Amino acid sequence: MPQHGMGDKHFLSLPKHLFASASSAADSGCDTPPSSRASPASLRSAHSPLDSSSQLLFKPQAEKRSSQTAREVKYTSAGPKNTLCGWRAFTPKCLQVFNTPKGFLFFLCAASFLQGMIVNGFINTVITSIEQRFDLHSYQSGLIASSYDIAACLCLTFVSYFGGQGHKPRWLGWGVLVLGIGSLVFALPHFTAGHYEVKMDEEVGTGLCLGNRSHVECMDSGLSSYRLVFMLGQLLHGVGATPLYTLGVTYLDENVKSSYSPIYIAIFYTAAILGPAAGYLIGGAMLNIYTELSQRTELTTDSPLWVGAWWIGFVGAGIIAFLIAIPILGYPRQLPGSQRYVVMRTTETQQLKDHGQRAVSNPAFGKTVRDLPLSIWLLLRNPTFILLCLAGATEATLIAGMSTFGPKFFEAQFSLSASEAATLFGYLVVPAGGGGTLLGGFLVNRFKLRGSGIIRFCLFCTLTSLLAFFVFLMHCPNMPMAGVTTSYVGSPLPEGRLDLRAACNAFNCCQPEHYSPLCGSDGIMYYSPCFAGCPAGAETGPDGQKIFRGCSCVLEKVSSGLGNATAGKCTSTCQRKPLLLALVFVVIIFTFLSSIPALTATLRCVCDQQRSFALGIQWIVVRTLGSIPGPIAFGWVIDKACLLWQDQCGHQGSCFVYQNEAMSRYMLIAGLTFKVLGFLFFVTAYFLYKSPSASSDALEASLPSQSSASDNPTEQLQSNV
Repeated sequence: MPQHGMGDKHFLSLPKHLFASASSAADSGCDTPPSSRASPASLRSAHSPLDSSSQLLFKPQAEKRSSQTAREVKYTSAGPKNTLCGWRAFTPKCLQVFNTPKGFLFFLCAASFLQGMIVNGFINTVITSIEQRFDLHSYQSGLIASSYDIAACLCLTFVSYFGGQGHKPRWLGWGVLVLGIGSLVFALPHFTAGHYEVKMDEEVGTGLCLGNRSHVECMDSGLSSYRLVFMLGQLLHGVGATPLYTLGVTYLDENVKSSYSPIYIAIFYTAAILGPAAGYLIGGAMLNIYTELSQRTELTTDSPLWVGAWWIGFVGAGIIAFLIAIPILGYPRQLPGSQRYVVMRTTETQQLKDHGQRAVSNPAFGKTVRDLPLSIWLLLRNPTFILLCLAGATEATLIAGMSTFGPKFFEAQFSLSASEAATLFGYLVVPAGGGGTLLGGFLVNRFKLRGSGIIRFCLFCTLTSLLAFFVFLMHCPNMPMAGVTTSYVGSPLPEGRLDLRAACNAFNCCQPEHYSPLCGSDGIMYYSPCFAGCPAGAETGPDGQKIFRGCSCVLEKVSSGLGNATAGKCTSTCQRKPLLLALVFVVIIFTFLSSIPALTATLRCVCDQQRSFALGIQWIVVRTLGSIPGPIAFGWVIDKACLLWQDQCGHQGSCFVYQNEAMSRYMLIAGLTFKVLGFLFFVTAYFLYKSPSASSDALEASLPSQSSASDNPTEQLQSNV
């Protein structure tokens, strides 16, 4: 890119409304005290700190003109090499074609896509395989998953505070490098734990008596200590991803026109949402490959002892992270032409009328840790900011809870396998979540929403999704399961009573630890082949499914046939499935539709210098009150609907069968609770928000075009107001 020459300092005159805005904004603590009266120094200190060699200089003209005469605004941008793209002295001209907001957005989207693919895609996909491979309990794998949010919360204050005043692309680049290191660490146990060896046992599938096998299964292999390595990998993931959604967002907002900012941020967040979809697809494909690539096995993917190649995705993602970090590290502190957006952003910042906050106008504010308590205090005294944080936390609770237990809800309601439920849920989330995020940013730009208008839009989205949440009043009936929901003679069983024993399976000495559901030709589901009275051994059908023949419990209910049963659940015939899916789609799309507008409102309700730090504080609130407790809260209420628990060595494990009606009812209660809270927070924020004294539209018209600000920055730029 062409270098910014120093040039001569030119004079310019600003319209009166601009000086009035700067003066009134001083009352909010975001700008200068009245004594400075829009001097060049005051305008520099009022906004995000500009580099000393690249500044927007303002001086009043000596000659006064009448109010009817159009006033002339002249922009001067000075500063040589600090806006060039490259690494230290290596700044070739061929790289400058990427030194634009669109170029940076591309690499930032690649980083957010990779982060989403690793943390929300690979981790959720392989967690079951890791439990099987390293003998982990569910609470241990849950702690591994939570380590990411714990690390992010610990780092957010430090990164957003110091990174917001520093070189943002370097913070982002090093963060992506740490993310890659975390992925390699996460895959490390595969290479250090030795080979995975399994002793084949033909009777495991039928649940026949196996002597002291249960004692062998409960012995500690010592592999569970590798959970500490997985936690370390997740901690590094959390540290590396912290700059992305704080510094990355503010860097985009600083370097584009404020009306374009929601679109750029929406594209960035859409990439982060599409990442998990790729993670599910790639991670699922890798799980079809045996974990030991150099060994052959007789296990099939249907075997409960199968462990797929869970580690391949993390190794590949770690290498890709290094390739993405290199170009991000080469971007300058500010993109060429970004200085002209500083004043324009101030006109959209709400006025707080607090004369005690003028300390933030100091150019040195935020450079040292001594200013941290005051920065936090200023944000805590901003009621609009606090309410938007709380509203974001309620939405995050729903998103985290639904993303974790949405597939489980579909699995129970529609009698699907885990993979089928995850795929169906993915088909809803990708277009609804990604499309809603992108559409939200587009609508803010299309209708030029500002401040209170953005919060009204969030209110509309929250109210619509709240009403759509009543879809959970509907439910699909449970498929009958012998010994769980219905007796072997066909009469219904009381809720919570388990009666798996019957005359047709008495000769088998079945063990309830071996849960392997199958569907009989009588339309009844059975706990396992053993409890269905099936003889040992099974045939493989044309579609690859296992078929058990001569099952005595099935023969008792069919007048003709061989008493066959097929491995897996019976297909649901629920007629409400299309309507249920359609309304769940509405809930998801309107929940994500308000995400970018709410983020834009947050950026516009705090001082320019505090935006990165404000996003960091907001993410801490969202994680501690939303993302971390969300799955716990939803999991707790869903467990209340469990009919059949797994028995793990005398301890309660996961839930095998849920009561669909109770599950829908508890989902409705939890969802409405958080939606109503979010709606109330948005309503209060709307009434407490104070619009700025001047509109940014008139100032936006006076700004030079993007090309004129970037192509020849040493030349004086002029426009009329």
